[in-house]
Amino acid sequence: MTSSPRWTGILLAAGRGRRFDASGRQDKLLQILADGKSVAQHSAQNLLAVMPHVIAVLRPDNSELAGQLQAMGIECLVCHEADAGMANSLKHALRTTADSAGWVIALADMPSVKTSTMSLLFEALQAGAGIVAPVYQGRRGNPVGFANQYLPQLLDLQGDIGARSVLQSNPLTQIEVDDPGIHEDIDTRDALLSHLDKGGKANA
Repeated sequence: MTSSPRWTGILLAAGRGRRFDASGRQDKLLQILADGKSVAQHSAQNLLAVMPHVIAVLRPDNSELAGQLQAMGIECLVCHEADAGMANSLKHALRTTADSAGWVIALADMPSVKTSTMSLLFEALQAGAGIVAPVYQGRRGNPVGFANQYLPQLLDLQGDIGARSVLQSNPLTQIEVDDPGIHEDIDTRDALLSHLDKGGKANA
C-alpha cells in the first residue's frame, strides 16, 4: 500500500516589515486584530484550514511569533539568511520539504485571503496544474502554488522578489476568485487600520 503524496503549505513570516515600522521595534505580524489573534495567526489559520501539512519560516529573533504558530500545530523553521531576501526564506522551506508533491506558498502579512481561495489553488495542483495563482478583478495576487517539478527553478531564486520570475517564465494556471484579500497585505500602519475598519477578521 503506497501512501498518498504529501502537499505542504509554506507560510513566509521572516520579513522585517520596515515599511510598517522603520525602527523594527513593532512587528506587523504580531499586531492584534479585532478578535484578539495576530496578523500572522490569521494568515496561518487560513492555510491550516486547507493544507494537510504547514510550515512557517521565521527570523531567528522572533520567538514570540514562533510560540504563537507552534501552538497552532505549525512546524517553525528558522532562516538565518532571511534578511538577505525573501528568496532565502522560501528556499529554506523548500529544501526542508523537497519530498512534497507541491506547495501553496502564503505570506504571513495577508490575513484576509479566503480559505475558499486556498482550496481552489490546492485543488488545481492536485488535479495536475504546475503553477497556480489567484486573480481578482484582472490582477494576480497571493498565495501561489507550485508542483514539485518546479523545485529546481525555485531553488535558483535570488534576492527579494520571491517566486515572481518562475511565475513569469512558465505556463501559469490563473484561477478567478471573488477575493479582494489576495491583494491586501498589512504592510503599513494605514493598511492595518483599514483592515480593522473592515472588521479585522479573515474571510471564510
